[in-house]
Amino acid sequence: MTKTLQYLKLDTFKNEPNTDFSLDGEVKALKEAISVARGNLGKEYPVIIGGEKIYTEDKITSINPGKNEEIVGTMSKIDREMAEKALHTATETFETWKLVKPEKRASYLFKIADLMRERRHELSAILIIEAGKNYEEADGEVSEAIDFLDFYARSMIQLNEDTHYLKSLPDERNKLTYIPLGVGFIVPPWNFPLAICVGLTASAVVTGNTTLVKPASLTPIIAYKFVELAEEAGLPSGVINFIPGDSSVMGDFITGHPLTRFISFTGSKDVGLHINELAGKTAKGQKWIKRVNAEMGGKDGIVVDETANLDAAAESIVSSAFSFQGQKCSAGSRAIIVESIYDELVEKVVQLTKELSIGNGEEDYSVGPVIDEKAYNSILKYIEIGKSEATLLLGGNSGSDEGFYINPTILGDADSNSRIMQEEIFGPVLAIAKAKDWEEAIEMYNNTDYGLTGGFFSSDQARIDQAIERMYCGNLYVNRNCTGALVGIHPFGGFNLSGTDSKAGSYEYIKLFSQGKLYTQKV
Repeated sequence: MTKTLQYLKLDTFKNEPNTDFSLDGEVKALKEAISVARGNLGKEYPVIIGGEKIYTEDKITSINPGKNEEIVGTMSKIDREMAEKALHTATETFETWKLVKPEKRASYLFKIADLMRERRHELSAILIIEAGKNYEEADGEVSEAIDFLDFYARSMIQLNEDTHYLKSLPDERNKLTYIPLGVGFIVPPWNFPLAICVGLTASAVVTGNTTLVKPASLTPIIAYKFVELAEEAGLPSGVINFIPGDSSVMGDFITGHPLTRFISFTGSKDVGLHINELAGKTAKGQKWIKRVNAEMGGKDGIVVDETANLDAAAESIVSSAFSFQGQKCSAGSRAIIVESIYDELVEKVVQLTKELSIGNGEEDYSVGPVIDEKAYNSILKYIEIGKSEATLLLGGNSGSDEGFYINPTILGDADSNSRIMQEEIFGPVLAIAKAKDWEEAIEMYNNTDYGLTGGFFSSDQARIDQAIERMYCGNLYVNRNCTGALVGIHPFGGFNLSGTDSKAGSYEYIKLFSQGKLYTQKV
């Protein structure tokens, strides 16, 4: 192994540091980037198939959720015929891309990561305007995107080297290699439209697959910027085909197509289950069983017992529930508190929530808008349901009508079986329930169809050990937030209807886009 490759080994990976916004210069730089991004409002963006940029009459209109009369840009949309063309282009490109050495494929990811480092404020500015994020959330997402690129590139280099665990007979030589699958349909969400788009795409590409990337219709422009950087880094045409459009027009078509080898999806439970069902059917001419890598959300919660540090628990409950307006699959939308400390802790949670500032992310408020009018109306409907099921402690109403603002809402004394404790709301709504003791609290936590993230606050190690064993979720955090998973540190993915527990951000993750091939040679 060369010195360069040794330097790029997985054990040398370090998470990308976030911007320090306590420095005036960094704040100024981001504000300048926001100003530049605002100068590009209303631009048109194309479909990209095999490197060809195609502008269509039919468009997606991206709206600024913080200023809902403002158009961020318009994005061309593919039709069925273009989807077919993209599939064939990706299939043809796969025949050459799969032959590219793993180290070379990894090098493209490193180049894209370097470009993102240079333009992190530019990318953050678009996330702020298009997705309604504040400075910290936007900047952290750029760091996560860089981490995915860097980590998966290093993982591919390691995967190419890892054959030492095989045994051989005296007169044979064995080697297990990992070869790519084929064409992947990449369907990222709107809530992390850069980081997850990058993670799903980079993991597929670095393992030798070609892709059709369908960005979320609410946030297509930041996804386009990623594809643009990939082009600038020299990634061959046809490896990433950028195909914005309506799921109703081409989502089922591509998912069910015999040329599609795998689908990587992050989004709602209903859509994920539909994709899984459709992918399970073998189309005429299909030569494989399709793989589905799905992350479908959660109804996550934090359990607090009477031995916990209540100030720390309150801070984590508020942060987990209301960061990015609760629009995270990992958001702590439930708090389950032992009754002896219930009133005291609830008071702390309510007080901390009152201190949150609400407004446009461009001015870096703590809580910004929800993503669009559909989400806005759905969340307000759930709040009304919550008022009939529980006690309204705070919020319960909308904010400024300039954008899709909803005040952080807390509902107390919720029943474990109520809708606000069972259904994913995906907004700034926290339901709080009371348990007689920590064991009942864990039972209440497990009373859900989901199993993504969870939190347990206690100072009793015996109870912590029990919680680790008994709380059923893919990512359990003790005495800290249940959000904020870091690539390479907190492999992310959940159980039950939260998805396929794919553990994004882990070394094992890239094997999902590869298939093992053993060869044995007589010597």
